[in-house]
Amino acid sequence: MEGKISLKNVAQDAGVSLSTASHVLNGTAPISVEVRNRVLSSARRLGYLEKRKSRATIATLRTILLAVTSDAAPHSDINLVSWTMLSGLRQECERRSIRLVPFVSGGNRIDAAEVRRMAQSENVDGIVILNDDRPELIRALAASRTPLVVLNGEDPSMLVDTVTGENRFGARQGIEHLLSLGHRRILHLTWKGRTTIRRRYDGYADAHLAAGLSVSPELIVEAEGYEPHQGEQAMRGLIAGDPSLRGATAIFCAADNLALGCLRALSSSGFRIPEDISILGFDDIMPGEFTSPPLSTIQLPSDRLGGAAVGLLEQRLIANDPLRPAHRLELGCKLVLRGSIAPPRD
Repeated sequence: MEGKISLKNVAQDAGVSLSTASHVLNGTAPISVEVRNRVLSSARRLGYLEKRKSRATIATLRTILLAVTSDAAPHSDINLVSWTMLSGLRQECERRSIRLVPFVSGGNRIDAAEVRRMAQSENVDGIVILNDDRPELIRALAASRTPLVVLNGEDPSMLVDTVTGENRFGARQGIEHLLSLGHRRILHLTWKGRTTIRRRYDGYADAHLAAGLSVSPELIVEAEGYEPHQGEQAMRGLIAGDPSLRGATAIFCAADNLALGCLRALSSSGFRIPEDISILGFDDIMPGEFTSPPLSTIQLPSDRLGGAAVGLLEQRLIANDPLRPAHRLELGCKLVLRGSIAPPRD
């Protein structure tokens, strides 16, 4: 009899329409948490849930814990990338009627023990960690066996699923464009960020090596952080020490935030952009469209990363396989050309 249970039986048992039951089990429309839980409870009790899960055709996510660091939580101009990711995640959860439980750390690092406690108390089906990919955090949370995705981070140990933009190839694409215009001394303004930021340096180096050029250490400039004023401070220090900018004809900034500060420092020091020097950012945040000149950048698909993280959690739950390898998903970036790049002057 169990094999003959149909979606119609589930709908009748839950007291909902056939279409509502279908939307719940396929994640195709927003449904209230109460109705969703009622339908899933009926499907589970009648044996329909296991039948659908065995065919990998059911959306099993009901509750996700989202853990973010305190510095990424405030909604401000310097957090536009993180907030775009969070917005995409929230919209995907709303579309699938998934309850999203937020957890904001007390500092700039997420505490694994606190995450585990909240995950247990909220009876979550999966955890999403934003921005924090420290090895010790990943090891501690992987041991709990609750499905986990690191959003905008990497896990070299391949213990958990991760989703990021293709930072390395995106940066390489941008540098290759600058090289194609004739630039040969490209300064890289960066900071000691997490793994994803280091991948942007890797792409910078890849493009040089592919063109048969060496990477000059003197062209790497580190700011104290990623905020615009820190980028401006780093560039003012460079200009004061060497007005020739170490012979650079272009600057690749590891984030648009840095590029905004870089533009301010250069403009106030009399540099014309792009006539005297070209500027390339990374992320494609909205303020970059309104600088003078508008900022050329590498577009990070920030709005798509959250939905991709939900998809990874769902795939792991459906697979129900403790030996399933960790998946590393990287979404493509693209070059957006505006007014801040031009060929170098002869």
